[in-house]
Amino acid sequence: MAARTLARTRTDLSDFLIRHRAKLTPADVGLPTTGGRRTPGLRREEVAQLAGVGLTWYTWFEQGRDVQVSESFLLKVAKALRLDDAECSRLFLLAHRRPPPPEAYQWPSVSPLIQQMLDDLAARPAYVLNLRWDVIAWNAAADDLFAFSGREQADRNVMRMVFADPDMRYRLPAWQDDALRLLAQFRADLATAPDDPAMLALIDELKKLSPVFRRGFEEPDMDSYARGIGAVLSPDGSRRDFAHETLIVDEHRHLRMIVYFESPLDGPVKTSAQDG
Repeated sequence: MAARTLARTRTDLSDFLIRHRAKLTPADVGLPTTGGRRTPGLRREEVAQLAGVGLTWYTWFEQGRDVQVSESFLLKVAKALRLDDAECSRLFLLAHRRPPPPEAYQWPSVSPLIQQMLDDLAARPAYVLNLRWDVIAWNAAADDLFAFSGREQADRNVMRMVFADPDMRYRLPAWQDDALRLLAQFRADLATAPDDPAMLALIDELKKLSPVFRRGFEEPDMDSYARGIGAVLSPDGSRRDFAHETLIVDEHRHLRMIVYFESPLDGPVKTSAQDG
């Protein structure tokens, strides 16, 4: 097989941009339609206008010339061309030979097939997290266990639920162990987007709300990790113990599905909830 050369990559990039530019019309992007268009799709100057970049620089970029462009430039072009997440990643790989930086805070919807997969799990609680641990999709069993649908969107965050919701903490008989294992995994995920403003804002908020979070974040126990909660009390006081598996839903958006598998360790237990 012939080696992939930089020249070949530039040709692929040019073809990619021209193809996606041709898919759009001015009406698709809110521009007025004018006569005398000899070719379908947007013109280069329209893409540059929509992206807020210089026409000459965009032209050279589309032609595959040896110009250096920033991540910001690529994200603006991706938005102007209405690229989806996979297409945006393709653009980055062609231009920078690496994927785009992750966005920790986003509320994307999952595809209908992913929601169907969640629903088909039936009795197994399952939900989908983004990089910031916001819960963006779930099935009925997970809703029964964690009451996601009754929470405001901003409160559907596993770290906020565990560390800042007293009612939730009361329902976690192994709270100390569960919380520190979740925090260790959350810190590991932070390494993917260490400078993300939304991730850092969540951390600052939880440090103020929970001394345990603050101490655990500053002096983490990195020997034990978990993405799911190990034990939850049902409304009748019976304890439900779980193991978990994690499935990748969308590698570009860092979406993961957490599936709960119940073990037969049931029984009424009592717990207290004091955040020290």
